[in-house]
Amino acid sequence: MKRYLIDFNSNLCKHKYFDVIIIGAGIAGLYTALMLPQKLKIAVLSKKEIDDSDSYMAQGGIAASIDGDDRELHVKDTVNAGCYVNDKEAVEVLVNESEQAIENLIKLGVNFDRDSNGNFYRSFEGNHSIARILHVNGDSTGKGVMEVLIKQAERAGNIDIISGIFAVDIVENEGKYCGITALHRGEPVYLGSRCCVMASGGIGQLFSKTTNVDVLTGDGIAMAIRAGIGLKDMEYVQFHPTAFYSKNKDTEGRLFLISEAVRGEGAVLKNINGKRFMKEYDSRMELAPRDIVARAIFDQMKKTSSKYVYLDATMYDEKFLRNRFKQIYRECEDNSIEMYKDYIPVTPAEHYFMGGIKVDLFSRTCMDGLYAVGECACTGVHGANRLASNSLLEALVFGNRAAQDISEKISAVKKYGLPEVKTGINLKDGGQKLDFGELEKSLKDLMEKHAGIIRNIEDLKGILKVIEDALLKMEALDLKTVEFIEAYNMYQVAGNIVISILNSKSSIGSNYVEDYSKAAR
Repeated sequence: MKRYLIDFNSNLCKHKYFDVIIIGAGIAGLYTALMLPQKLKIAVLSKKEIDDSDSYMAQGGIAASIDGDDRELHVKDTVNAGCYVNDKEAVEVLVNESEQAIENLIKLGVNFDRDSNGNFYRSFEGNHSIARILHVNGDSTGKGVMEVLIKQAERAGNIDIISGIFAVDIVENEGKYCGITALHRGEPVYLGSRCCVMASGGIGQLFSKTTNVDVLTGDGIAMAIRAGIGLKDMEYVQFHPTAFYSKNKDTEGRLFLISEAVRGEGAVLKNINGKRFMKEYDSRMELAPRDIVARAIFDQMKKTSSKYVYLDATMYDEKFLRNRFKQIYRECEDNSIEMYKDYIPVTPAEHYFMGGIKVDLFSRTCMDGLYAVGECACTGVHGANRLASNSLLEALVFGNRAAQDISEKISAVKKYGLPEVKTGINLKDGGQKLDFGELEKSLKDLMEKHAGIIRNIEDLKGILKVIEDALLKMEALDLKTVEFIEAYNMYQVAGNIVISILNSKSSIGSNYVEDYSKAAR
């Protein structure tokens, strides 16, 4: 395995220095930047434009225990959904600091939905015992929060948002973090800083069906792999049960999410024969944890030889659905479906990664000066299956904790110069060709079929060999393009996921392995 993919010690490489670099401009990255002292010079890096993130697309809302809520109940719901393999201390931190996170957003200018009496409008979602999900502008919570954070970050004189920059590798000196390499508009750059926060998002593009935006190729996790940073829970990949299945469009790539909040309001699942089926799988029916609902749908699709099932929200009138689910209603209308009278075709799709870069309760990795927050990080909060709407809350709570830790320590952090290390790929094409688009498509198909909702050992061993062979071919090339590094990252992360599944020796939550399930029965 190559340690560095570009030569950061070249005279051709531009250098720039900050106090803190944040890789990723979603809610986790921007919120962390805004929680840091204004005296610090901060760079927030965005792979494409700043609205190209899953945060911007987030519909469901933010789970929070506020006012007189039973916080222990929130902890219990989270651990139950996570199949009791969550880090209990991390879950308690998440819940106990959730109210402060909401207050911080309100101070920044976020306007949460409220009822006619001025109280927060709060909804149910799967496996929640009470209504505790807060929303912004109905089903556009992510967009509502992001617009506020972007505005505040752009106003801040100490935050430099850099778009179109592709982070490549973590650079260390004397075993401690000192900077990163990147490609900015195709040109190699070295960015040094005292601390770095990885907030690069998830891995959805490793699968052929996903609700994730196209920039989420596991780049931050791949950077951590090459730097020898510890990972955790890589076998836990969550598939959302209800992504919109368009009968008129290609279902490959990003699928539109039909938020769990629709089921939270009372919508029910039916197979293509119009039969409601969730009672056959779980007493909680449509509000069972996502792994259970996704497997139930997968089973019904197999039994009925269909590519989808239906979500029925016709028990509500048009006015309620239009107001409560503005974005979803528009998407359905665009596909000639009226939610108040037509069933919505849905299919499971990769949605969220519970695993990632292992961090402690202050988002610290095993490398001094390097932190990770949001979906690329693994705090242990989610266990084997994420409780609905805990993800944005996790980004806020642990982003704030990272900011606190950096604030307390940064004055004592040594500012390292550029290490005297010269390794990496040649900065010329060398005439070698490889179809990275075909490589990526092949990987997505393999992961979807064999590392998706249902897994088995022999298939996993087979795709691991394919992944390892592809990595060897790519490592023999002398390329410097974003396409090469992105494909390389995808294969590295996929390989780690497959190895983690094989090493897990168990079938639990989102890691449903047929061989282990049969052995346990």
